[in-house]
Amino acid sequence: MTHMIGIDLGTSNSLCALFENGQPKLIPNSLGSVLTPSVISVSEDNHVLVGAAAKEMRITQPDRCAWVFKRLMGTEQSIKIGAHTFTAPEMSSLVLQSLKEDAEAYLGEPVQDAIITVPAYFNDHQRNATKLAGELAGLNVRRIINEPTAAALTYGFHDRAADKKLIVIDLGGGTFDVTAMEVFEGTLEIISTAGESMLGGEDFTDRILAWALTSQKLQLEIAEMKMPLLVARLKQECEAAKHAISSETEVKIRVPDEQGEINDDSPVLTFTQEDFQKLTEPLIKRLSRPIARAVRDSRMAPEEFTDVILVGGATRMEVVRSFISSFFGTEPLCSYNPDEVVALGAAVQAALIQDDQAVDDMVMTDICPFTLGTEVMKEFGQRRVDGYYLPVIHRNTTIPVSREEIVCTVEPNQRYVSVGVYQGESRKVKDNLFLGKLEVKGIPPGPAGKQVHLRFTYDLNGILEVEAYVPETGKKSTLILTQHAKLSSNQDIKLAVRKLQALKFYPRDDVRNQHLVSFAERVIGEISPFQRNGLESVIDQFEQSMASGDREWFQAAREGLLTSLAALGFHYEEEDQEREL
Repeated sequence: MTHMIGIDLGTSNSLCALFENGQPKLIPNSLGSVLTPSVISVSEDNHVLVGAAAKEMRITQPDRCAWVFKRLMGTEQSIKIGAHTFTAPEMSSLVLQSLKEDAEAYLGEPVQDAIITVPAYFNDHQRNATKLAGELAGLNVRRIINEPTAAALTYGFHDRAADKKLIVIDLGGGTFDVTAMEVFEGTLEIISTAGESMLGGEDFTDRILAWALTSQKLQLEIAEMKMPLLVARLKQECEAAKHAISSETEVKIRVPDEQGEINDDSPVLTFTQEDFQKLTEPLIKRLSRPIARAVRDSRMAPEEFTDVILVGGATRMEVVRSFISSFFGTEPLCSYNPDEVVALGAAVQAALIQDDQAVDDMVMTDICPFTLGTEVMKEFGQRRVDGYYLPVIHRNTTIPVSREEIVCTVEPNQRYVSVGVYQGESRKVKDNLFLGKLEVKGIPPGPAGKQVHLRFTYDLNGILEVEAYVPETGKKSTLILTQHAKLSSNQDIKLAVRKLQALKFYPRDDVRNQHLVSFAERVIGEISPFQRNGLESVIDQFEQSMASGDREWFQAAREGLLTSLAALGFHYEEEDQEREL
């Protein structure tokens, strides 16, 4: 069996691991460290450097370096380094290529397949950019998985007999995620997730840096342009202060000169824990919002979580730990190195994909981190306004899943409907992420209000099928969106799309269920007015269940309707009705 590696492509540091001899194991780089700084630089002789060597140049030649480019994933922005211009996927691919070479040197054989982790709150464009980076590095990206999920896989692998409710707080160098999950009998079930892709340890460092510059009557933006060497060396000092302030009441920050040199007469600033708490209070508030959302969506109270797991190097800060302890009323758990736990979990995911016997008793479920929906028009009096968002699959829905919403034509003799597909949580589509468009044609002419059933089906591989069904003609139109797909070949995607069909459950299309509704509606005209509201409520439940895609709810609602009809003295004989059909 060829080796499949797990990669944590981080904002500050990246690392990789493999599953070997029944255990996940980190792979050292050429310098013997398991952490490779996510930094690239171009030397004056046009050689590209990656990792520790590039990080050193951040201080001496910051104009020839790039870092924190993970935040640019999914955008069109590029960075000029020396004579070269790089996009975020290209820069990330250089880091991935370095990790690939380290793994090949360690194993003594070529490495092709990889699992790459991303923040849970990365959107489809960001995930697709990550997959592209892997492909540019010569990797076959078998799966993109969420970082908190990978971290939980590490804990779940080592404690499979546990029955726990966990919440993973993942604060890395540039991104922040919160994921609630449940572990029971070797199953890891994701319940909810939230986060912010532009919040991390770098922001805490930048707060100290801005404070230090202000003390010298300098502004960060101006100083970066006019005195880049001063800013680069001072940021190094601020980074060290950030690490030290958690264990010391105060630390010293030396201010370099414009050439980035620190001398005996360089100004020295005293930075206290109280200063740090005041500076970072707005960042802590930003942390609180995704945490509160993930807890709300999990339908649990903070104190109901068995363990609070810390992931990412930035969770070492005392201000962060103290806030999390206060929010959940318990000390957070950090049994494994927060810098390493995600890569180890990615290796466990690789073992799951390869059906390794060491993980044959583990099962993992996942969720859709963002709401998926379409654009609709709303009426305000005599005025119609477009651009509104109709959710079809809500965020934190367990996948695979299939859901349906009904839209209608708005003009007489309207022959087609344009279905825009979006991802996001905002009320209007302009604030959400556009994924694609489906044109539905052949709607029969007639008055406004003709129905079109929109069905969104989303699977574990990240494939979204959008189907529009026109009941009047029985015609179906389909759009397959694979930007976020975790499969590598067209043949794999076609196979996955065929499997999607098994997820669809829309009993309203079954004429027998339509006839049951018609039978029940006829009964309403024959029963006492005092019994009408009760039967109407049961019929409404049945109709809602037919649109839900939930098999258990449908079966329960159907049995409830049949029971209610029988209690009123009307026995629905399905065989007799089928003969009528």
